[in-house]
Amino acid sequence: AASAPKPLPSSGPKSLREMPHPLATSSSEEMGPALTPSPDLLLPRSIADKDLSLPNGTPVDTSSPASSSSLLNRLQLDDDLDVETRDLFVTVDDPKKHVCTMETYITYRVTTKTTRAEFDLPEYSVRRRYQDFDWLRNKLEESQPTHLIPPLPEKFVVKGVVDRFSEEFVETRRKALDKFLKRITDHPVLSFNEHFNVFLTAKDLNAYKKQGMALLSKMGESVKYVTGGYKLRSRPLEFAAIGDYLDTFSLKLGTIDRIAQRIIKEQLEYLVELREYGPVYSTWGGLEVELSEPLEGVSACIGNCCTALEELSEDMTEDFLPVLREYILYAESMKNVLKKRDQVQAEYEAKLEAVALKREDRPKVPADVEKCQDRVECFNADLKADMERWQNNKRQDFRQLLMGMADKNIQYYEKCLTAWESIIPLLQDKPETK
Repeated sequence: AASAPKPLPSSGPKSLREMPHPLATSSSEEMGPALTPSPDLLLPRSIADKDLSLPNGTPVDTSSPASSSSLLNRLQLDDDLDVETRDLFVTVDDPKKHVCTMETYITYRVTTKTTRAEFDLPEYSVRRRYQDFDWLRNKLEESQPTHLIPPLPEKFVVKGVVDRFSEEFVETRRKALDKFLKRITDHPVLSFNEHFNVFLTAKDLNAYKKQGMALLSKMGESVKYVTGGYKLRSRPLEFAAIGDYLDTFSLKLGTIDRIAQRIIKEQLEYLVELREYGPVYSTWGGLEVELSEPLEGVSACIGNCCTALEELSEDMTEDFLPVLREYILYAESMKNVLKKRDQVQAEYEAKLEAVALKREDRPKVPADVEKCQDRVECFNADLKADMERWQNNKRQDFRQLLMGMADKNIQYYEKCLTAWESIIPLLQDKPETK
């Protein structure tokens, strides 16, 4: 099983190249010099090189798996081992369309099962729309400024490109919202947030939404209204390395996303041509009786290839692209937390300078300066813990993403190969009957 990712150090210089890479394997044996990443995203060495075993100790032969999905299923076993220790489960399902006089919108059922004492009941079921999820995220950002808040899928859709009420779009959004809540549920701090409790249990959120900023924490206020006009002297090296890492990560994922979209677009254009190409052979076969059988076979073969390509494109659109976009947004969220950390440090430095100017009159460090220092330390600790958790999530998500993509491509080419092989007997010379 994959071990926990190497934690970031609490102090001292740390370069980008020394940080664990999101697409690298997480074995403790590989966390040394072998994990030195380049600025580009690197693929891990073959997972088949490892000695793998099931949780019960049974070894697994991965030298030549029938398909990558078999190995993926084994890897998922270890990810789910902590299910028995969890005490909060949240799912998003059953999307419904609501047509009103003023607007049309989609709501989703949010089901919660828990044994936590903070909840009055063991199970809840409420309906929420996108703007309710957006309210929750804003509240989490306000009340937990030192933590990384998972991103929501983009709200706006380019007109004429995607129908936001189509079955495909609604299902893609449902999956993203479900993952958003599961990210929060798995977080040791965010999952206990009072706003999250309200979101999961309240039948009507309007009363809570009207409260506005009343429930903001003192730290949230402090972060939002920092000393103006003071610039941070220098970001500590370890956080500067995180910032550089996030910039590179976003750049590379953005490039992959753009290329993947072009590939899908070209696949769809090719699919249109194939759909016109196959029937031509069938029409031709109707004109020449002696060639009708092989020509019909070619037409059917192309039709099977069309179906396989359509499935591959759908998988890329529904499973591959959403993960890329989620992590691009995730990186932006982490950058925002870094900026907030810098603001608190700038406030602390400004107060230290003010105290230094009055050192003769006030030899003791004022309490507000000490509190500001505590906030900086709190930010540092929370940000590094969330970064470690984020890296672990990335490692698992990208492993599943890339293995799933490999499996889908294998299936596509196997279907095409089978289709073309099936018509070879029809094209071979047959002995003439006398």
